[in-house]
Amino acid sequence: MLGLSIPEPTVRLFTSNQKLKIGLISDLHVDIIHDSETRLRTFLESMAGENPDALVQMGDFAIPKTENLKVIQAYNASHPKAFHVLGNHDMDGGFTREQVAKAFGMKDLYYSIELGSILMIVLDGNDPGSSKNKGGYASYIGPVQQAWLIDQLEKAEKPVLIVSHQPIAGIYTIDNPQEIQKILSRFSSKILLAINGHTHVDQQIFVGGVNYVHINSASYYWVGEKLSHESLPSEVHNKFPSLKFTCPYFEPLFAVLSIDPNSKKIFIEGRKTQWIGSSPQELGYSILSESEQKENLRPEIGSRKIVVSGS
Repeated sequence: MLGLSIPEPTVRLFTSNQKLKIGLISDLHVDIIHDSETRLRTFLESMAGENPDALVQMGDFAIPKTENLKVIQAYNASHPKAFHVLGNHDMDGGFTREQVAKAFGMKDLYYSIELGSILMIVLDGNDPGSSKNKGGYASYIGPVQQAWLIDQLEKAEKPVLIVSHQPIAGIYTIDNPQEIQKILSRFSSKILLAINGHTHVDQQIFVGGVNYVHINSASYYWVGEKLSHESLPSEVHNKFPSLKFTCPYFEPLFAVLSIDPNSKKIFIEGRKTQWIGSSPQELGYSILSESEQKENLRPEIGSRKIVVSGS
């Protein structure tokens, strides 16, 4: 279990000592993994036993085509507070951000919502306009959204949880990580944690007074065409052709985030499983560094205890 000590200035912002619990799932990738409905059902059944205050799916969930609407509806119907984050792959097939947000039932592309004694700020890392983008998926938080974020943080009277799909710090960051890190660091006394999906790795990093945690994929790690292989029966791969570019997880990964003002702690309780077939390392994967592969590339949402400096 990952335990984070909440800094005293942030503790003083709580209006209640009531514990808050949020179920987290990221990167289900309904259109790639062969058993997405089973994985989602496992998550939802587990969360029913946890009785969380809210659920958050953190992007790359499902392209909103007709055949996927039942999965989206199942998630939305599972909890009165089931929230979405826009992932880059949710717009595959030519869908716009606005179309995806509408299909998911989101209030906006990015938004804030009060959950008990905290404020959750959900960002959209898919803004256009990055000078670093040379084609492919957008990975950027632009000036308009930055101004909105600053306004939200200036007005926040409760501790803040930052949620994004693309990471703001660590592995595979957005195109302008320093800009957003600078904003969050300016308001670090208000921020509990910044969590993201997208990377399909397990990582925690502390930057500028803010803890950033990567929530691993529910489904797999992507290894690409050069390491194409079949880890499941051929009939499965024939039906899900992109699966051969992945190393699937045997069981779905997800987590429970608990925020406890009484103990002044944040806990992330994740799951651990095994690879189906060969691991990325066994296939010769080399995009991440050797140390990143050792520390972060594994089929789990890890168990660590982290103490925030100066808390």
